[in-house]
Amino acid sequence: MKFLERIQALLRPAPVAQADEPPLGADEDPFDEPVVLEISDVIDLHPIPPRQVRAVVEAYLIEAHARGFRFVRLIHGKGIGVQRQAVRAILDRTPFVIRHHDAPPDAGGPGATIAELTQAGQDSAATKNGQDGQDVSGFTGSRIGETSCPS
Repeated sequence: MKFLERIQALLRPAPVAQADEPPLGADEDPFDEPVVLEISDVIDLHPIPPRQVRAVVEAYLIEAHARGFRFVRLIHGKGIGVQRQAVRAILDRTPFVIRHHDAPPDAGGPGATIAELTQAGQDSAATKNGQDGQDVSGFTGSRIGETSCPS
């Protein structure tokens, strides 16, 4: 009988330990410090909760501009266009964004937006009016960091 009792004891689920702390609420942050993400010339907004997209895009653009990125690609997805519209509204009102457009088909097409940024310290008003001497209308690169603009 002892053998049978041992087998039954092994098959019983282990008791669940009680947590010392209650579970976090919906608005509580589980991290003690901010999570630092690596900045590149591409950001995928799919994992970002919709209510945080605006703040994330604004912070990303500021950091990308400060790091001297000339072009960035924001992947917002195709969907029904709500996220795309929100991203482009932010780009329209950001002073150091010269222009933006759909990404080439091999880089996301209408599911991503390419934005051209001024160089840090450059007058964005002069650049938006085409006075910087650079024509980027032919930009079609699929990897932003590997493509240069025609001049």
